[in-house]
Amino acid sequence: MRWLAFLAAVFLCAGTAAAGDAQPFVRGSWQDIRARYADRPLVVHLWGITCGPCLTELPRWSRLRETFPKMDLVLVAADPAPMPADKIAATLAKAGLSDVESWNFADRFTARLRFEIDPAWRGELPRTLLIDPAGTVTVMSGVTDWKVIEDWARER
Repeated sequence: MRWLAFLAAVFLCAGTAAAGDAQPFVRGSWQDIRARYADRPLVVHLWGITCGPCLTELPRWSRLRETFPKMDLVLVAADPAPMPADKIAATLAKAGLSDVESWNFADRFTARLRFEIDPAWRGELPRTLLIDPAGTVTVMSGVTDWKVIEDWARER
């Protein structure tokens, strides 16, 4: 009986990402994120510790959140190989993003995780998805165009 209670607790907590902790991004995590933010505008930024432009941009995401404090932002560390959660947390803390919901690819078969997010995505970073309340996704691949993001956030 205790075993069933334990499994139920794990199941209930598995899909919830807390700010400050890089949650393991596994199969099904993308559907969980989309379901929790359904009918709301959402910015998902895919970045990586091994991506120089990504690291340069992270502090700018912090400043953007100051400008748009109600903007829902989810960060996903999508390195080609899973990174240690403490390294993700330290990088986000340095950029002023400790309080942002963050995830970390936790499957060595990263192509499967990328496919769940966007079947056309081949792994290039950074990559930003702007998802409107109707679920329409606008994809920005490469270095972030801040004007596009700011205009999009103002319209929401």
